[in-house]
Amino acid sequence: MIPGSGGHCGRMRVAVVGTGYLGAVQAACLARCGHDVVGVDTDEQRVATLGQGRAPFSEPELDDALADGVRRRVLSFGTDMGAVRGSDVVLLCVGTPQRPGSRAADLSDLEAALRAAGPHLSPGSTVVGKSTVPVGTARRLRQLLPSEVGLGWNPEFLREGHAVADTLRPDRVVLGADDERSLTVMERLWAAVLTPDVPVVRTDLATAELAKVSANVMLAARISVVNVLAQVCEAADADIADLVASLGCDPRIGPHMLAPGLGFGGGCLPKDLRAFADRAAELGVGGPAGLLEQVDAVNMHQRSRTVDRVLSLLGPVGARGAIGVLGGAFKAGSDDVRDSPALDVATTLAGLGATVRLYDPQAGAGVARTRPELTVVGDALSACKGALVVLVATEWPEFAALDPVELVEVVEQPVVVDVRLALDVDRWRTAGWTVHALGRGPGA
Repeated sequence: MIPGSGGHCGRMRVAVVGTGYLGAVQAACLARCGHDVVGVDTDEQRVATLGQGRAPFSEPELDDALADGVRRRVLSFGTDMGAVRGSDVVLLCVGTPQRPGSRAADLSDLEAALRAAGPHLSPGSTVVGKSTVPVGTARRLRQLLPSEVGLGWNPEFLREGHAVADTLRPDRVVLGADDERSLTVMERLWAAVLTPDVPVVRTDLATAELAKVSANVMLAARISVVNVLAQVCEAADADIADLVASLGCDPRIGPHMLAPGLGFGGGCLPKDLRAFADRAAELGVGGPAGLLEQVDAVNMHQRSRTVDRVLSLLGPVGARGAIGVLGGAFKAGSDDVRDSPALDVATTLAGLGATVRLYDPQAGAGVARTRPELTVVGDALSACKGALVVLVATEWPEFAALDPVELVEVVEQPVVVDVRLALDVDRWRTAGWTVHALGRGPGA
């Protein structure tokens, strides 16, 4: 069967518990794969929106997948946990945010969801965890399940902006369980996407739990290292773009996730990195895992040094100046503002007394809702009007396509700080701008 075709391939009854970003994507894609799917959540407004075939957030292809499943009546959503009754598979897609005041993951919602689902689980059904959890969580959750219910872990590897494609055309599938039956059930669940060219790792629960968080730890470290290289390039009057091009040609390194920037953010990498370090310390590996604290420190330093750089360029008015910020989402292609470096920098500048006008093609509503101290405007020109400094904080293609000649007419002074390497520096300098680009010294 071709992923997304809706054909039959061992139809199963599937309940998805938790219909946030992960759960909504999983529910829609499993319906596409030929299963009968119900999504369960305590958020009535979210459930109502999904039930109409629409996502409450921006994600390419997801609305079409949701609408198709709802239209074919193989996908529904509700708030009654009793809907899991009779399901062959129950997917746990509940969030595991960072615990307030701690680096550790907060598993309270996940545990509460499993306790609520427990009385409705059918003998012979299988609970499959998708949430990112500290290693050892699954074996503890096993104690909350009846003995006749199986348990597996099937971590997700989704990129925001590509989540549907990543689900239906995965680069690998990890299936973890301590019994053969649960592994077989998960293979049936994803049979539609398990084409011969998709690597499948069949492993134990603990290794499956580690698969996702370990990937995020590796990516976070890579991002922080390239940002250290960018700082050295600035100090040495070198060019990070050329350096990265050289590094990317090395087959041991490769070009992917090698772009310097404002640092990593969003709902996964920061909290997963911290939770992993916390769990490593619990397991007695806190010394070597101290490396990860430096990875986190480098990442946060990207934000503070950007604030300092912008402040140094405001001139006599100092922190009281007007700043145009282009970007509020944590990355292009998403409206997600969770732990967004762009939003953190903008909010810090406003807190220091600056007048901040911000524009983001998709995240404007989320910024306005969560950061009332910022003035959210509807286009880049309005954000830059009267600005002493323009900050490119998210790498939207729209910003790379801006006309610097047009913008130079509306700013107070033509100074731009590009911490995403989104702009053609020569083009902007020719138009009269002073360009401060991440990882490029003044002569580069």
